[in-house]
Amino acid sequence: MAVDVIVAGGGPVGLMTAALLDAAGISVEVYERNTEPSRQSRGSTVHPRTLEVLTMLDAGDGRRISDVLVAQGKRVRQAHFATLRAKLDYHDLDTPFPFVLMLPQWRTEHALAEYLRTRAVPVHYGADVTDVEQSADEVRIRAAGMSRTARYLVGADGAHSMVRKAASIGFTGDLPTMVGFVADVRLAEHVPGAQYFWNHEAGHASVVPLAEDMTRVFGVEAADTGLTADQVRRRQAEPLTLAELSRVLRAVCGTDFGVHSPSWLSRVSNTTRHAERYRTGRILLVGDAAHVHLPAGGQGLNVGLQDATNLAWKLAAEVHGWAPERLITGEAGYDRERRPVAEGLVASTQAQDALMHNFSRAGAALREMFCGFIERRGEVAAELSAWMSGLGVGYPRPDGAHPLVGAKAPDLALAEGNGTLLRALRPDRFLLLGFTGDADLAGLGSARVQVATAHRHTSGRDRAWETVRAALIRPDGHVAYATESGDGLAEAIAEWTRPDHQPTPARGL
Repeated sequence: MAVDVIVAGGGPVGLMTAALLDAAGISVEVYERNTEPSRQSRGSTVHPRTLEVLTMLDAGDGRRISDVLVAQGKRVRQAHFATLRAKLDYHDLDTPFPFVLMLPQWRTEHALAEYLRTRAVPVHYGADVTDVEQSADEVRIRAAGMSRTARYLVGADGAHSMVRKAASIGFTGDLPTMVGFVADVRLAEHVPGAQYFWNHEAGHASVVPLAEDMTRVFGVEAADTGLTADQVRRRQAEPLTLAELSRVLRAVCGTDFGVHSPSWLSRVSNTTRHAERYRTGRILLVGDAAHVHLPAGGQGLNVGLQDATNLAWKLAAEVHGWAPERLITGEAGYDRERRPVAEGLVASTQAQDALMHNFSRAGAALREMFCGFIERRGEVAAELSAWMSGLGVGYPRPDGAHPLVGAKAPDLALAEGNGTLLRALRPDRFLLLGFTGDADLAGLGSARVQVATAHRHTSGRDRAWETVRAALIRPDGHVAYATESGDGLAEAIAEWTRPDHQPTPARGL
């Protein structure tokens, strides 16, 4: 068999999947329908949790992929929810990245593609996957006129995923009711920071400076809401022009900011769809191939990259033969853990849809009410910040488990100058952290478990870290097991790193 995993789709999510699989010792190839890497900015908002998981990838010269991107992007301490005038403040979030990074998507793609190039991982451009056949022990594809086989296939090929269709996975959801606009342009007028405009008669528009003297402009005309699906399709078929964009900005904002030199003009809708399952046998879905929604707050790109992070280490464990059933079909499987996250993503974007696109006095009152919630900096603001940043996303905790199980671990400092937790994570092993300097933990180390001593975490809101004696951290940075007595560690490690039985040729969810 030629390769362990084929990834269909060479956007950021597909490249991230391939990079993490490669880092875990899995042979992987990427097939991308476009003839060359993208130069469009598209998903230009990178949230804190995404920067955390990008820290797992070593870019060389002591840098991680997150370091490369932060050096190229623009840091913004605040994030928006539904383009409300009241902003979410990321300043005090418990992360090394307490900000939104504004960065054209092509730079994220380039950094990941460069990582793969230096690792000699093939990325085939102009190679559209046109046929997929699955048997009990392999998947065969056709791309660019050639046939290729692999043990597994990951569909990262977007909303119109050919892989999803070939696997006969349903993609159900809600029909669109609005058509918005999005563009990357240059402005004659100086706009120092993000500005959001909402007018119950004209519509809404956002003007967000990006890096490299480029500005993202997005919004919707009030007249383009409350449409039928057929009306949406007809409206989307009409090319967005600079003249139309200028007209809408003047109507909503009172000025067009001297808009000129567009590099990207497009229309978007609020179509919402979710794959019925994320896996069929040896075929798995990730990112937009699994879920699409209104593009709001940059959540799609970020959730997709975090999908890849959850998927890659589990698939690597399955390929290497050390994955227990809980990682394949059980309670910690990819589908079981990421499906609720995608459902939350859909709910979040639909809530923002309602707040942004109800152009009535009632809609205006609702927006003002939410602004008040955020400005009070209470539970609502904290919950929204945790969700949008990705830092609050956790996985189900079994009954009776320690309260930290399933939660994302903070970036704990390791003893003896060994860096921090994020920089110690690897997609092919767990991290066993001791907080009391117990020498007997060293005996629990193995090829799948790295043992380290960590300093106690006292700066965060979760006080449970102050009494933990040892914690087993998953390759994606979530807590697999924690104990205040030191008991149960060997059993926990076995439950997470030993197969229940010899794997059968094919598995499904």
